Amino acid sequence: MTKARMETFSDGVIAIIITIMVLELKVPHESNPAALLPLVPIFLSYVLSFVFLGIYWSNHHHLLHAVERVSGGVLWANLHLLFWLSLTPFVTAWMGENYFAPWSVALYGTVLLFSAIAYFILTRALISVHGRDSVLAIAVGKDFKGQISALIYLVAIPLALVQRWLAFALIVLVAVMWLVPDRRIERTLAE
Repeated sequence: MTKARMETFSDGVIAIIITIMVLELKVPHESNPAALLPLVPIFLSYVLSFVFLGIYWSNHHHLLHAVERVSGGVLWANLHLLFWLSLTPFVTAWMGENYFAPWSVALYGTVLLFSAIAYFILTRALISVHGRDSVLAIAVGKDFKGQISALIYLVAIPLALVQRWLAFALIVLVAVMWLVPDRRIERTLAE
């Protein structure tokens, strides 16, 4: 089974998720700059989620660049990832509308944690199709950055209930970590 259909479907779903998120930015009825102030938390949560979705899209692209074929298990693992990513607009809106309330930040972190787990499952499913000696397996390696991200989410989720801004800062830290492009696959393919 080729990867093209899965890649095209995933790109479309992520594009729709981003479109749904931007629709939460409601235009104020007044025309003065002060009317934009209530939108600041909504906009900030949108920006953060846009960055996360961009990171997933970019890494998904690189991941699929290193594979030749997919299996039924891989398709389901990919749908699992897309399921968790599709919850991003909901948790983004809830967090922004409620000015980063503790439970909303905790749920946001939970969706990010399960998205990270789903991405890990997808990479393992792809490695199982291509083998432990494949270019993909070598490029992914132990995925230290992915493991650290999941650990940070695990800390941020309960922390959000007592120190929401510190928890939010940890979530932002993960985004910053991943803004630096992951070049493992590119390097391995070049070699």
